[in-house]
Amino acid sequence: MEAPKLNLPSVNLKYRMADGILKVFDPLRRKYVALTPEEYVRQHFTAWMRSSLHYPASMMANEIGIEVNGTRKRCDTVVFDRDGAPLIVCEYKAPTVQITQDVFDQAVRYNLVLQARYIIVSNGLQHFCCMVDIEGGTYQFIPQIPDYQILVNPHSDN
Repeated sequence: MEAPKLNLPSVNLKYRMADGILKVFDPLRRKYVALTPEEYVRQHFTAWMRSSLHYPASMMANEIGIEVNGTRKRCDTVVFDRDGAPLIVCEYKAPTVQITQDVFDQAVRYNLVLQARYIIVSNGLQHFCCMVDIEGGTYQFIPQIPDYQILVNPHSDN
């Protein structure tokens, strides 16, 4: 796979070939997974969240299985708060995939199950973050992805 240039810091990824398939090590799942363009975005995005935005790896999980309208689906990344409740739902697309309303709708459908306070959508080039009003059923775009400490300590001076 040709490594696309992303709007994210570069990451030293660990690769290996297995059964003719190029795989990348996912530190959150603690295993090698097939390297797809979407996976390439996921690995860079979650590394950036951990290194620059202080998201603890212990509070993040990739490929979380959920049931939406009787169908099994997988959330790309879920970030949890200190009580173990979903805080953020992340949906990734390959860099060649445009971020459209359909992409947001997919993340919103997942969030109907998870009830997270934030939704993030990224194709590695563009990143969007929304604050969710669960009771009102709406979401509002915010200008940047917040640091983890701000989300879990909203009234702190840090």
